[in-house]
Amino acid sequence: MTTDARPAEQENTRTSRAGLLRLLGPAFVASIAYVDPGNVAANLTAGARYGYLLLWVLVAANAMAVLVQYLSAKLSVVTGRTLPELLRERLGRPARLAYWGQAELVAVATDLAEVIGGAVALNLLFGTPLFTGGLITGAASLVLLALHNRAGVRWFEAAVVALLLVVVAGFVSGVVLAPPDPGEAAAGLVPRFAGADTVLLAASMLGATVMPHAIYLHSAMARDHHGEVAPGRRRRVLAATRVDVLSALVLAGVVNISMLLLAASALRGVPGTDTLEGAHAAVLDGLGAGAALLFAIGLLASGLASTSVGAYAGSVIMQGLLRIDVPLLVRRCVTLVPALVCLAAGVDPTRALVVSQVVLSFGIPFALVPLVRLTGSRELMGEHVNRAGTRAVAIAAVALVVALNAALLYLTFTA
Repeated sequence: MTTDARPAEQENTRTSRAGLLRLLGPAFVASIAYVDPGNVAANLTAGARYGYLLLWVLVAANAMAVLVQYLSAKLSVVTGRTLPELLRERLGRPARLAYWGQAELVAVATDLAEVIGGAVALNLLFGTPLFTGGLITGAASLVLLALHNRAGVRWFEAAVVALLLVVVAGFVSGVVLAPPDPGEAAAGLVPRFAGADTVLLAASMLGATVMPHAIYLHSAMARDHHGEVAPGRRRRVLAATRVDVLSALVLAGVVNISMLLLAASALRGVPGTDTLEGAHAAVLDGLGAGAALLFAIGLLASGLASTSVGAYAGSVIMQGLLRIDVPLLVRRCVTLVPALVCLAAGVDPTRALVVSQVVLSFGIPFALVPLVRLTGSRELMGEHVNRAGTRAVAIAAVALVVALNAALLYLTFTA
């Protein structure tokens, strides 16, 4: 008589899948930074003004993001420390302070985009004044951060992922209702520009997609999620991390590309569609109240989730570089001020969002260069050091960012 081994095999499979699912999560939190209101503004502006021309920027930026976020998580899994902590160990005090200064500037630009985006969404949904909407967005982010403090990182991850799914539904639905032209979309995959403004938008899209604070944050999220990883478990955790990063960033990439495709197919040439309010009005006129409602809800979910994640990232940077541990809720209140000042001063929300993303693009090399160097150090990473191919692609990504920013500076001051 033979024993049927299938039930045991099925149980082992279920156990293995459950174990894998428990290892997922950090990349989905980091990925919310890739679909924040700054992305919405940059991608809609690009599509409304230039159609499919800059689609290639989003595809390249999202491919770059997969590699960058994996390296950030890998660094933490192998060393047990965050990127800011490793930089603190290698920089003198003046260099640490200077580095922290630029990282804080990036954090402020990030927060500006996220709070303004939430305020605009509340204005679209309920007619809430922008300043009041900014206060409500900040208050909602305080609730999410309190969840992190009291319930733990897993509940915080779950809340952010739930908001991410709302963002996906809000923006992908528009493309379903207004399908893009396949031929024109394919032509948009060919790298090219059409003047200084397209370079500015490309830098904005890049800064909104490969966000510096997400690089710092992911190393901390991986550490908090996995704890100290024993050498014997590292390969399994890194394999799960690859699944986590690829799944999260593909999802974020679909949302980003959907934004541009929606603008290119349904909003191009319509006056005022290069602003969030104008885009919402055009969606309402062209696709109906249901699509407009989903658009506004997606924007609101994007603002609420990304502003709490941004505040968390700022705390990680300060604690790691300076060993100053400011409570998350206190930091959230302080970093809310610049966005509220802009709203009170009547600064154009969409323009502020686009410019904030350009600021972020200039912060990318400061995060990428040390990340590539550290993950390429055999002394630090041991057997998990970057392979030659990975190192070459990462260096090429850094070179692309630097070249785009240099072109932006040249065209801005000579045009």
